[in-house]
Amino acid sequence: MSSIEIQPVDSPIRGSIRPPGSKSITNRAMILAALADGPTTLTGMLDSQDTRVMVESLRRLGFTVDQDVAECRCTVNGLAGKIPAKQADLRLENSGTSIRFLTSLCALGSGQYRLDGVERMRQRPIGDLVRALQPLGANIRYEVPDSDCPPIIVDGLLSYFTGGWTSIQGSISSQFLSSLLMTAPACQKDVHVRVDGELVSKPYVTMTLQMMQAFGAEVFWPDDLSEFHVSAKPYKAGTYDIEPDASAASYFFAAAAVTGGEVTVTGLSRKALQGDVGFAAALEQMGCEVIWGTDRITVKGKPLHGIDIDMNAISDTAQTLSAVAVFADSPTTIRNVGHMRHKETDRIAAVVTELKRAGIRAEEHAEGLTIFPGMPQPAEIHTYDDHRMAMSFSLLGLRVPGIKILDPGCTAKTYPNYFQDLRTLCTGEHLAGTNL
Repeated sequence: MSSIEIQPVDSPIRGSIRPPGSKSITNRAMILAALADGPTTLTGMLDSQDTRVMVESLRRLGFTVDQDVAECRCTVNGLAGKIPAKQADLRLENSGTSIRFLTSLCALGSGQYRLDGVERMRQRPIGDLVRALQPLGANIRYEVPDSDCPPIIVDGLLSYFTGGWTSIQGSISSQFLSSLLMTAPACQKDVHVRVDGELVSKPYVTMTLQMMQAFGAEVFWPDDLSEFHVSAKPYKAGTYDIEPDASAASYFFAAAAVTGGEVTVTGLSRKALQGDVGFAAALEQMGCEVIWGTDRITVKGKPLHGIDIDMNAISDTAQTLSAVAVFADSPTTIRNVGHMRHKETDRIAAVVTELKRAGIRAEEHAEGLTIFPGMPQPAEIHTYDDHRMAMSFSLLGLRVPGIKILDPGCTAKTYPNYFQDLRTLCTGEHLAGTNL
């Protein structure tokens, strides 16, 4: 297995960086563009494993997708809710957004579509989405009966997603709700959705709603995001600019925090679509200074203090905060992130395991974890084919020697050039490894 060793920096990190386009926005934008009436051009688009999976799947479904990787640009020819292909076998790797968003899209078609992924994907439940789509007319079955997980067959030969009333569980993943909502305008009649139970990761649903409106959708909801009404009205084609990835920005903000440096991320602001810009506010709670600009956010590292924080809304940055917490002056407890257990890996268990591997005391809870400060020891960090494990644990190596990240190539899922960009920000050859 390849590895990369992170070498400690000699001085606080100072610099500016613009991360690549948001994976969450890119994959949503491609679905909305495919549902629009005519060609839509996406600018600032991310090129990563997850987005390539989406591009290839849309092509297999018969859509014309012209991508210019060098220019971060892509044009999708939307067909106003029609699915050209009558049959497709979609392999979604370990891309949760892709398999969830495409399940609802395929439910609009009049053919038969199989959706599958890697072994881990076959352990990630999708039943809440399937059960929400069925009352709306979708015909979906599990290849392994009653498994609640992929592979699934979306069969539009007898019935398909026409609209109406349904309810959906919100406790496992907000992507189920986002999937259903994005596809709803292409239905034959209006769609009404009620959320049962607690909705996790609410900022991602807000992102979805804002993007739908940018594409011309008529959608209505109360402040608590408990129910939604979506009009049966086709999306409008056009041009859509994708902002930098706020989850990716968290690693660079954290680099400033753990080294006492100063890092500016351009292209983001407090008003960004992505709720994960709230990670900077979490660092502010820990003692950092944060400067919120109109098109940039700057984090200045200061002495770090442990905090008790609910990260349900920004759980994709919980691993990043766990790494920062190692260097605080008191314990940090991260709460209300139990849904992280259903991600690329069980992220709560994985973080605790790898912190212990590095000699850091950490405790796992049903819905979160507690990190006790300490000086990490040399360790080979296992990444579990999870891009966020690799990127977050690289932060430990900026302070202490001997931190090796196994399988660093897993960052290709959302940020293929992460380690190169981290090297550039560190203003020197701080990384040494093989097969990156």
